[in-house]
Amino acid sequence: MLVECGTHAIFAAHLGPYRSAEWDICQPMLASLQPGMLCLADRGFNGYSHWQAAQATGADLLWRCAHNRRLPVVSALPDGSYLSMIYPDDKSRRQGVGGISMRVIEYSLPKLSGEATRYRLMTTLLSADAAPAAELAACYHARWQIEAVFDELNTHLQQGRRTLRSKTPELVKQEFYGWVLAHYAVRWRCTR
Repeated sequence: MLVECGTHAIFAAHLGPYRSAEWDICQPMLASLQPGMLCLADRGFNGYSHWQAAQATGADLLWRCAHNRRLPVVSALPDGSYLSMIYPDDKSRRQGVGGISMRVIEYSLPKLSGEATRYRLMTTLLSADAAPAAELAACYHARWQIEAVFDELNTHLQQGRRTLRSKTPELVKQEFYGWVLAHYAVRWRCTR
């Protein structure tokens, strides 16, 4: 699902087979991204092909990535972030071909236990002046709004039912998209 953080409106959803990879289910929704949007995503979507496909939509990206991903410093920026490159594979990285420029923001947030959670973000917003690292770090945490949407769908629209009632794949699709439309109607009404 693609969800607008401020209103919780679902503006794109796609359903796929149970055994499908998450990216295979999500990739068709990229067509809903447009220039002027900022797409937030968690660690599961930071592969080169994912980044390249999403960037091609013209939307800006702010995605979390794993700490062990190779993102060498190409140029340090005054806000503590840095410019880097991602490559399709190690051979391309060694040869310096096929890379995509991006910016990396690293920071930590304390937990209640006193430990800190480390975050590493990749973004297409390359200018530290136009998009300071601290603002992007704060913005990234709005990604958790999708969890509130899942709560709305599960708790309020399903009224405690754990599964869809339909018994055939085609009816499951209809029920799922009906559920998404009902949620959209409620969110539309709440924002008027």
